[in-house]
Amino acid sequence: MKNSPSLPGRPVYLSAGLILFSIVALLSAAGCSQSGHTSDPRLRQIDEMLDSQLPAGTPKPRVILYLNSQGFPIENAADPKTITATIHHVDTETLKPITASVTFHFDPQDRLTTYELTAR
Repeated sequence: MKNSPSLPGRPVYLSAGLILFSIVALLSAAGCSQSGHTSDPRLRQIDEMLDSQLPAGTPKPRVILYLNSQGFPIENAADPKTITATIHHVDTETLKPITASVTFHFDPQDRLTTYELTAR
């Protein structure tokens, strides 16, 4: 009888179990990750929208273009490495409007590093 490939001295089911465990652990970690820009559940949809449209590394002119194209007013900021905008959104689950103040932070090369959301 020919042995199936396995780790030396280990049954095949053990190595298959380790592979399955690794896959499940990776998928769980990916599914549970949160952007962490806010702890306010009311701002979750805004955070998800911004995270998908303006990922870290987005150039500052692209952030400004996005905010202007969406009609989100930009406030004058004292720090040239930040942009603050007011974002209005209607929660698709509750149909309630929510407004957030979002401060975008940029690195010395004017690439987005992160942003913070606060409810207004």
